[in-house]
Amino acid sequence: MTETTSRKTAPIRVQLLEAAEAAVLAKGFNATSIDELIMAVGISKSGFFYHFKDKAALARALLERYVEAENVLFDEVSRRATELSEDPLHGFLVELKMLAEVMQDIPNGHPGCIIASYCYQDRLFDDDVRQLTANALLGWRHRFKARLERIAAVYPPRIDVDLDDLADMISALADGGIILSKVMRNPDLLPRQIMLYRAFVRAVFLGN
Repeated sequence: MTETTSRKTAPIRVQLLEAAEAAVLAKGFNATSIDELIMAVGISKSGFFYHFKDKAALARALLERYVEAENVLFDEVSRRATELSEDPLHGFLVELKMLAEVMQDIPNGHPGCIIASYCYQDRLFDDDVRQLTANALLGWRHRFKARLERIAAVYPPRIDVDLDDLADMISALADGGIILSKVMRNPDLLPRQIMLYRAFVRAVFLGN
């Protein structure tokens, strides 16, 4: 989830990536053309190829930008939560509440997930992009599993649960929550799903 500029003051490469992200989230990568991007930014086709060798290069750059922005968001929310509570479970519960509040504050709801969009059109991409997609999901699994392992060391789980699966639930509910919010036209559904996950995590480690 990346911020877009309100005016065309960003570098051309950034403008192209912002236009591409909006188009891909709206209709998919295959339906997004180079011509519409250069028209949106107001440059020539040669200007596009100055920044990106081809559409495949755009796909990689767009994915890398999205993953970096999500990691920055997670890092900041985690940092703030840790400052508020040194207890691993309580800190993680605070982090999830903050994440839900961030999603709640997005006008008109979360715009969508580039990774999910790429998965739906997997055959359009080369092995490099597929591996980047997999690495992003594995990175988020490792990020949240590390938090869960620290919690489990202090609060042994009250039920038999695989921490990989519990970590992966965040990715699953995030994309599922985005779909629910869009189809139901209710931006509250994604943050509510995050809060349900928060309640489940609490029950796993505290039993109440």
